[in-house]
Amino acid sequence: MTANLEPGLTGHSEWIVTSAMTATQVGSGTVAVFATPMLVALMESAAIDALKGHLPPGQTSVGTRIDVQHTAATPVRAAVRATAVLKAVEGRRLIFSIEAWDSIEKIGEATHERFLVDQARFEAQAAGKQ
Repeated sequence: MTANLEPGLTGHSEWIVTSAMTATQVGSGTVAVFATPMLVALMESAAIDALKGHLPPGQTSVGTRIDVQHTAATPVRAAVRATAVLKAVEGRRLIFSIEAWDSIEKIGEATHERFLVDQARFEAQAAGKQ
């Protein structure tokens, strides 16, 4: 598996917070603000965006680790955005630095690890667990 990946690749993701994305709705808390699990999804989405057009056919990446700090609350109907920067490529292991913001302030940051995999083989292994 070879990919055209160099540190510095950057990806973005932007969402509008809906009530379905709140801690009360996803089961991660009792406050109706942007949930930490949704922040993680936003951040992973930005990392995936950074890889678009850089992976050979049949190859994808899977998230394996994220160290996230959720530092500020964001209400429903607010815009949130994340920017992921590829910091290191170590064989199949990719390490990203990610920041997330709403329209007022930085709401989180993370270090995120992804691994390059053959998609068909990965899906077949997962299906074998049934």
